[in-house]
Amino acid sequence: MIGPKIGHRLDPVIVSLCRFILKSKVISPNVISVTGTLFGCLCALLVFFEHPVAGAVSLLIAGFLDILDGAVARSSGRVTRFGGFFDSVLDRYTDLAVMGAIMLVYMRHNEMGYALTGFVAVIGTALIPYARARAEAASVQCKTGLLERPERTVLILIGLFIPFLLNYVVIVLAVLTHVTVIQRIVHVWRETKKLDRKG
Repeated sequence: MIGPKIGHRLDPVIVSLCRFILKSKVISPNVISVTGTLFGCLCALLVFFEHPVAGAVSLLIAGFLDILDGAVARSSGRVTRFGGFFDSVLDRYTDLAVMGAIMLVYMRHNEMGYALTGFVAVIGTALIPYARARAEAASVQCKTGLLERPERTVLILIGLFIPFLLNYVVIVLAVLTHVTVIQRIVHVWRETKKLDRKG
């Protein structure tokens, strides 16, 4: 939903950074992906040690690098199937590490209701990309749903920058991640029915 809009607004900055990076001909998109994941894991550590605002800054950097790696790959003609796969796998580390850290903080404070809600959100966060991967394995494009990765990241950033909203963010994630999975299941069911009729 918001991914393309954010990407377009950041295009001038991304293009400038691409030109700067490409002068060296050294930094590969995969290196940028790994660096972004390291910032994502740093965010998880900062959240775990209860420095949410610092964690949010780290997550912002991770998100920007996640946009940058694809831009560098396209600009330099280094788009590969492995690169897309590698970036997607690394994204899962960031997503699940950050959500897991939030859940562990709730457990530390004995807020088991929110910890359980966080666990439900973790499951939904993991299932959204899995549903897409399984859909594409069945030859169905599946980018539908309310909460794709940019939307989830924005919600988490709001909760980290404004900590008193984090409880609400976790509840929203716990509900809407699973709504998104259901939307993808329905979408794939409809599309596979069409394919079955054609076949």
